Amino acid sequence: QVQLVESGGGSVQAGGSLRLSCAASGTIFSVNPMGWYRQAPGKQRELVARIGSGGSTNYADSVKDRFTISRDNAKNTLYLQMHSLNPEDTAVYYCNIATLGRYYWGQGTQVTVAS
Repeated sequence: QVQLVESGGGSVQAGGSLRLSCAASGTIFSVNPMGWYRQAPGKQRELVARIGSGGSTNYADSVKDRFTISRDNAKNTLYLQMHSLNPEDTAVYYCNIATLGRYYWGQGTQVTVAS
């Protein structure tokens, strides 16, 4: 059993910053790939950033140089530092982990960016 709990969402003005956290519990290991996805109203869920078992990262083009994904394995926590937010970043952000032969998702945290 795996549980993911996101936090840190909220409302900010364009140009602002937020840091999302995802606390993981259950049968997880530091090698399990993890990622952040987001879903805006009326749109499909999309990848924002991922971090692999070796610490490699990849980002959606729309967030490169603005967002940073990281993980603290000692705390079983995944982070997403977001800078220079714009209204197009408004969405529900979900944490994801690949483990035990499947993907697990958190409940999501809302990020709203006002222009």
